[in-house]
Amino acid sequence: MPVKVGINGFGRIGRIVLRNALQNKDVDVVAVNDPFIPLDYMVYMFKYDSVHGRFDGPVEIKDGKLVIDGKHISVFGEKDAAAIPWGSVGAEYIVESTGVFTTIDKASAHLKGGAKKVIISAPSADAPMYVCGVNLDSYDSQHAVISNASCTTNCLAPLAKVINDKFGIVEGLMTTVHATTATQKTVDGPSNKDWRGGRSVNGNIIPSSTGAAKAVGKVIPSLNGKLTGLAFRVPTLDVSVVDLVCRTEKSATYDEVKAVMKEASEGELKGILGYTEDSVVSTDFIGDSHSSIFDASAGIQLNKNFMKLIAWYDNEWGYSRRVVDLLVFAAKKDGALGIRRAAVWAPTALWTGLILRRSSKDIVCVLMVKVGLSTTLGSLGRPRQGSPVRARLDWVSRKSRGLRVSSIRSLQKDMLEAKMA
Repeated sequence: MPVKVGINGFGRIGRIVLRNALQNKDVDVVAVNDPFIPLDYMVYMFKYDSVHGRFDGPVEIKDGKLVIDGKHISVFGEKDAAAIPWGSVGAEYIVESTGVFTTIDKASAHLKGGAKKVIISAPSADAPMYVCGVNLDSYDSQHAVISNASCTTNCLAPLAKVINDKFGIVEGLMTTVHATTATQKTVDGPSNKDWRGGRSVNGNIIPSSTGAAKAVGKVIPSLNGKLTGLAFRVPTLDVSVVDLVCRTEKSATYDEVKAVMKEASEGELKGILGYTEDSVVSTDFIGDSHSSIFDASAGIQLNKNFMKLIAWYDNEWGYSRRVVDLLVFAAKKDGALGIRRAAVWAPTALWTGLILRRSSKDIVCVLMVKVGLSTTLGSLGRPRQGSPVRARLDWVSRKSRGLRVSSIRSLQKDMLEAKMA
């Protein structure tokens, strides 16, 4: 069964996360919350996109819900994250994409509405940050709030990881030439905290700060304190590029660097890191789902220990794809994905089973749990908090996390005849 997901914030990332989620069989988006966008406007904004084009499918309103290609999605309009009734629609994993609730304390408000985990689609000052392909091995299910870091960190980190693993990075400076985002102004306006940021995005190249390079030190601890950087905001709609200048411990020719990048793009980082030797420009990467695409023909080298590396990224589409990937990864690790429940009456007891799915195989393992006859079958649909059945099912769920069984020799007849939920 797919994990039920809610999206808070229907801005650029929220909408593109939804487009990506609709392509993932492991994700079932059941609700969207945005207090500033009425339902009819949601339909319009999702259907038409100046960068990624018109959505390929019907988008409409039916029974007060957002209906996309036949899929019904509940819509809420709560300003207070704690008031969003995620539990009423079964949403357990929440994509926090407002850009407002970016700390553990603020994002945890979603848990009060019935959510079990929150994925922040932005850097966080205190929530654990994860970058797909880089530090998912350090994932801890105990954290109810996690961050997908920034789009730039998602581009830089895989690039830095490959170079650091193969040659060692002594130090480095990063520049990201970044496309326009919604926080910028179309004409000059007030911006007390960032005077340059108040200047018109049209016709200007605007120097800006970024914590993306320093954040790499959080996801790759061995690089902590070795990288920093800045940004230039430019008047393009989408796609940005990272320019990493670094000094390496081990000597390497640029051809050797290209070889290890190509190897990584076809191996451990396939789907995360791309590789190209073509004479490309930014618009060639609109809609590219990689976190980072190494541009082999754009880099240069001063000597065997000092080089400039270039990597492109669709700061909207590629990043949103990683938000979905991180969510699915977390759900699998948490034991929240691919679980089906079945229940039947037996002569002496009521048996319940947790059937875990693996890939396309329906049954991997069946855990039989004996429950007293005093419990009715109907109550198993949503066992009440504190009930013996709920406690037993919760115990089985915890014990089953991470279990890997490739085959089953036999099943009890009663379970085989059960109607799967």
